[in-house]
Amino acid sequence: KDILKLLGPLRYIMSAVNDTKFRSAVFLLTGIPGQEDVHLWISIPFCLVYVISIVGNSVILFIIKTDQSLHEPMYIFLSMLAITDLALSISTMPTTLGIFLFNSREISLDACFAQLFFIHSLSFIESSVLLLMAFDRFVAICNPLRYASILTLSRIGKMGLVFVLRGVAVIFPLPFLLKQFRYCRANVLSHCYCLHQEVMKMACSDITVNCIYGFFLTVSMVGLDSLLIFLSYVMILKTVLKVASRAECLRALNTCVSHLCAVLLFYTPEIGLAVLLGYISLFVPPLMNPIVYSVKSKQLRARIIRVFVK
Repeated sequence: KDILKLLGPLRYIMSAVNDTKFRSAVFLLTGIPGQEDVHLWISIPFCLVYVISIVGNSVILFIIKTDQSLHEPMYIFLSMLAITDLALSISTMPTTLGIFLFNSREISLDACFAQLFFIHSLSFIESSVLLLMAFDRFVAICNPLRYASILTLSRIGKMGLVFVLRGVAVIFPLPFLLKQFRYCRANVLSHCYCLHQEVMKMACSDITVNCIYGFFLTVSMVGLDSLLIFLSYVMILKTVLKVASRAECLRALNTCVSHLCAVLLFYTPEIGLAVLLGYISLFVPPLMNPIVYSVKSKQLRARIIRVFVK
């Protein structure tokens, strides 16, 4: 009995030590499994992706800001997309290049929670911006006479602010929910960055609330946005098919090509769970969006060429 009495406080002390250990633990990030020996070489294309993404989106923002003729709704929405892509690239860059260049795999819990907050909130904001761009194309094609009166600068600013606050607000609880857990399982993540769905599986606590909330966010945010984008293009197609002239029909659809490419680049990898598709979903849209819009928009392409020729 005396021994049991002594073991009671000992168990409490060990439990407290373990809790401290679990709460101050680190996660180990993973590069490309099985390719650790060539991570330095793999870092070269990743560096190029980051450089092109940052330079490309920065150029888009500079051109739109300095050219008064581009202060139109379509280009304002494009600048919102460029800002989001820039932030998304910057939020994943430190850990990704840290692994491939310096084999720095450890990340503290707080840093991991902060990174997943930015990644998920920015992903939801990008989904919202794509929805706004679809609305812009819908109004321009289906109701062109009221385009200027509907998409005023003040209204665009309010819509953008609402969607930014929405993306931040819905992700805000996640780091605090994850911080309450004890992490006592394998702490190796399968990407170069932290994602909520992976981190919560590392916990040895009940994660039912996180699972339900994560599913709700996916359906209510990405699912709803993609559905509304699809419906907007159904209405656009119906309107375009009523146009008598085939040339006018093609001209109207051509204004949607850049946005459709951006939508496909963003949403297609979202349905995949493989490691490769995980990288594509975060790295390819910031890389390709400025290229796609520069190629398809004659007005924007002309301004960019003029800047570099000067």
